[in-house]
Amino acid sequence: MSLSSEPVRLAAADPPTATPAAQDESAELAALPVVPARHPWRWVGVVVVLVLVAQFAHGLATNPGWDWATVGQYLTADVIVHAVGVTIQLTVYGTVLGFALGVVVALMRLSRSSFLQTVGWTYVWAFRSIPLIVQLLFWFNISYLYQRFDVGVPFGPALLSFETKDLVSPIGAAVLGLALHQAAYAAEIVRSGIIAVDHGQLDAAAALGIPKGRQFRRIVLPQAMRSILPNAANEVISLFKGTSVVSVMAIGELFYQVQVIYGRNTRVVALLMVATIWYVALTTVLSVVQYYVERHYAKGSARSLPPTPLQRARTRLRQLRAAAARRDLSPVGEASR
Repeated sequence: MSLSSEPVRLAAADPPTATPAAQDESAELAALPVVPARHPWRWVGVVVVLVLVAQFAHGLATNPGWDWATVGQYLTADVIVHAVGVTIQLTVYGTVLGFALGVVVALMRLSRSSFLQTVGWTYVWAFRSIPLIVQLLFWFNISYLYQRFDVGVPFGPALLSFETKDLVSPIGAAVLGLALHQAAYAAEIVRSGIIAVDHGQLDAAAALGIPKGRQFRRIVLPQAMRSILPNAANEVISLFKGTSVVSVMAIGELFYQVQVIYGRNTRVVALLMVATIWYVALTTVLSVVQYYVERHYAKGSARSLPPTPLQRARTRLRQLRAAAARRDLSPVGEASR
């Protein structure tokens, strides 16, 4: 018996042929009409919402109680614009100082030292327990408790002395109260974002010999920011609106100036609408900034980022232009035929 050296070729299996019954079933399925899913209650909800919005808009336009003439008169008045500037100033100072201190407190709470953990926890507990308005009034009246601040040897002679009433101004007291209050919430936001990062990534980075500082900057922080940013943005917006509380200190921010004006001309609703429009406009700006910052830090969590509203609008505009161009060219092609 001889063995052939030629390779063995396997015949390719013929594709299975469909039975007549299967062919008939496929033809029946292909002949069925395709009906899109209908959502009647969704359209009912849309109609109800549109009717309510139309009624509200009609009331805004026709109800003389809104007094839109007065709103237009004071919306861009110099005193109101200056008050908006004071509000923005308080928000920026409170946010920057609050989150700077909040990061320190968060790192203290995450420290291995039980002493630092206790100090950080006590700070958060104290400043979250005391209402903001109480803190503001306390710092505003600090000169009642301490007339002078002395710097020197503890329980010994003072080297420098400061008058409290000259050291803490009303604006300084407001910024101090807002920042200290904000730091307690910022600390918990930062801490929650850091502990949300998988600890195994730090172990892998340490095994590769990456320094701890670079681990925090390049591994922990970018991932933690995805959890930190939404809550941090909410806190900034809350602080922006919460600056109205400093009106109890007679600081000329937006809500205080509105109160002063409607106390003189009794146009309460119109002046409240002025404040509302400014609050809504600036909150919208903050929300837009929040969207783009979150989108920046979401680069590592998705293969491709979803388009922005502006990009969607541009894409839709190009589609409409292309459709219009096709409609313009179609009669020319038919005429040539």
